[in-house]
Amino acid sequence: MKNDSIQIRLLPELRAEFPCIEFKECDPNDNLENEGKELNILDCAKGISKVVLLNDIDNIETQKIYGMHDFDLGYSLKLMKKLGYLDKLNLFCVPTNMHRSTALKQLKALISATLC
Repeated sequence: MKNDSIQIRLLPELRAEFPCIEFKECDPNDNLENEGKELNILDCAKGISKVVLLNDIDNIETQKIYGMHDFDLGYSLKLMKKLGYLDKLNLFCVPTNMHRSTALKQLKALISATLC
């Protein structure tokens, strides 16, 4: 969906800017535990006005689960932490309604400060 895919549309520029970082496209329900105990994730989020970095899984808001459709990235990460599959998280959140160029500029600065 267009309103929740800004992070995917930013990948070509991010790959060019950070060739030392491997950017993989994953579904939230993929087996992220196979990616290691330290994850760097890029996702979009509602209710924020700038690109932010979350490190504390407990600060990720989740809703009630009524079916598998409700089992999202937040639940996956919380479950991975509880089961001992996740030690460290850098979750880069991009506002769903942010202009692409603004998001890219803020994201590049945050990734540079955090991972490089």
